[in-house]
Amino acid sequence: MTRRELDAAGITDPALRAAYAECRRLNALHGKSYFLATRLLPVERRPAVHALYGFARWADDIVDEIDRSRSLEQRDHLLRRLESDLAYGLRTGAGEEPVVRAVADTAARYDIGHSLFADFLASMRSDLHVTDYPTYADLRGYMHGSAEVIGLQMLPVLGTVVPREEAAPHAAALGVAFQLTNFLRDVGEDLDRGRVYLPADLLAAHGVDRPLLEWSRRTGRTDRRISAAFAAAENLTRRVYLTAEAGIPMLDPQTRPCIRTAFTLYGGILDAIADQGYPVLQRRAVVSRGRRAATAAAGVAQIARARWRAARIERRAHRTAVAPLRWKGPVK
Repeated sequence: MTRRELDAAGITDPALRAAYAECRRLNALHGKSYFLATRLLPVERRPAVHALYGFARWADDIVDEIDRSRSLEQRDHLLRRLESDLAYGLRTGAGEEPVVRAVADTAARYDIGHSLFADFLASMRSDLHVTDYPTYADLRGYMHGSAEVIGLQMLPVLGTVVPREEAAPHAAALGVAFQLTNFLRDVGEDLDRGRVYLPADLLAAHGVDRPLLEWSRRTGRTDRRISAAFAAAENLTRRVYLTAEAGIPMLDPQTRPCIRTAFTLYGGILDAIADQGYPVLQRRAVVSRGRRAATAAAGVAQIARARWRAARIERRAHRTAVAPLRWKGPVK
């Protein structure tokens, strides 16, 4: 499949093909729902999405996953080195890291603004020293770089049937909706890393603070105040989903099944969290394999219907074009 994707995208340089293949591997390994949705894209656009995801994942791993024994100073150094490598890659198309070479090529092919990558890395760097957010407005400042820019990077790859600037706010909202879903799903794991992404004012409105969250995480016991706060976070996230959903019809019809599938899968995570009573401090809520498969099958069916409609329109257009050429008998 990788070879077919790269051939369709016109990526021929062996080193660049290897760089894109590495990004695809990262997507398949870490972003299972996202990777599943990506398979519904036209084959020639998949490498670009893998590159964008692969780069984002690489930066995120520097902050959170790579060798947990590294100090904050060492992680900051690695992140700054990645930032320098990216700046060089965006100028020249080269780069030390495979993810940089692939994402720089994607940015050039799709004319993706370089400032979006700078904003993303700025938010990643803030994760090294910011441990909580007093208000939702504060969190939105962080999410501009960590989530909104991801949606905006994707937009040129997905394509639109309206001016791009009209679809941009909805694409940004989709990134925020997905990240807010992750924040709620991963609240326990983030707490282990010393971070609380849910806004402090939202938690406080229900009598919740960091010590109470830590108590619940440590003891495995639940509290109605925590459940109420998490329900409020869920409601906030669903409102963002509404803004995001309005942008799906603005996308290229060929890419809508991918985004609709991702939209449904991430919404399913919220459903699972709510249905289970918000136990996210004790365990991670997941969408069942059967539900993921059913959602993907629905996406495939949507693609098939779109292709059938396109073929029917093409046949009609062909009949209309040749109709005047048909012999209608001798002229009287």
